[in-house]
Amino acid sequence: MQKHQESHGSSSPAPDPAPGSGTPPQPARPTSADIRRWRQYLADERAEAAVYRELAQRRDGEERQILLALAEAEGRHEAHWLKLLGEHAGMPKGASTRSQLLGFLARHFGSVFVLALAQRAEGRSPYGAEPAATPAMVADEQIHEEVVRGLATRGRNRLSGTFRAAVFGANDGLVSNLSLVMGMAATGVPSPVVLMSGVAGLLAGALSMGAGEYVSVRSQRELLNATLPTQATLTAAPSLDIEHNELVLVYLARGMTREAAEHRAAERMGLFSCDCDPSLSLQPEKEQPADDHEMVGSAWGAAMSSFCFFASGAIVPILPFIFGMTGVAALTVAGVLVGIALLATGAVVGLLSGTSPLSRGFRQLAIGLGAAAATYGLGLAFGTLIV
Repeated sequence: MQKHQESHGSSSPAPDPAPGSGTPPQPARPTSADIRRWRQYLADERAEAAVYRELAQRRDGEERQILLALAEAEGRHEAHWLKLLGEHAGMPKGASTRSQLLGFLARHFGSVFVLALAQRAEGRSPYGAEPAATPAMVADEQIHEEVVRGLATRGRNRLSGTFRAAVFGANDGLVSNLSLVMGMAATGVPSPVVLMSGVAGLLAGALSMGAGEYVSVRSQRELLNATLPTQATLTAAPSLDIEHNELVLVYLARGMTREAAEHRAAERMGLFSCDCDPSLSLQPEKEQPADDHEMVGSAWGAAMSSFCFFASGAIVPILPFIFGMTGVAALTVAGVLVGIALLATGAVVGLLSGTSPLSRGFRQLAIGLGAAAATYGLGLAFGTLIV
């Protein structure tokens, strides 16, 4: 993870260690800057080990073991800095702000967002430029980034379409209704008309988003179901013409080699059973369990989530008008409120994608306010034409 990095102090290095020792050259006498830097590394390693242990408590099985192994590795790094510091270790030092934030999130949430932040932090370890860090420690940090990336990917894959619909639904509501309100206000119509237009945009957009999300999820599920193999090979195999064995075509179409397909077809038709080549004698087809994904309401869940979150985003631009504000003041407050919300949704998208939350937040802000400004300009033009 991210280790707080200060400017390296100058010190006279001792002679190089014996080849193969794995220990980097150590300063003969650490400077005050060395001590401050190493103490910060020590504090961060302790905090990061605690983060991994907190996350492990919320996991089980393989993921729990992986997280505990990461904590153990951070413990080895902690021991390294303790050894270097010796009597200079002093009282425990506070971890960096990033490590403290990760610890707070791990204790109270323990979600994929923590792992996404940890992935970014591991990728920015300063040990590569730290003379007192061993090559093994540098390699550990590089590997940790990939380990955490894998764990974060598992978490991202577990995120349902409902959550995706929520995040992007809210963002669409913010941008589309702010643009509508700005465009209507620019034409010079009274504030009550702007408010009613915003309410109409909220309802129309939320219903459209909900319906579209329902159709999207249902269609995706139907397409996936259409690709699942049926059990025709189990029932039709005994009656097939051996000389014109079309069962081979089935397995060729599923991507098998001709040798494997012919072997599998022969087994299906009961011509022989041979376990001499496990790579050819594949597992027998089993009845597919009923897909209850729709029965638990995935499509409806995504639709309702999209509806609610679009509405929650679309109501933000009309809040000033609801509370009686008018004119430029109302538009300014609406723009500020929407800007804050866009930064938040952009940061969430950045975390989920493993990229910078800050850059994604500002990207969302630029896109949203840019669309609103363009619509405002069009509203001014249409207002002039109407007058």
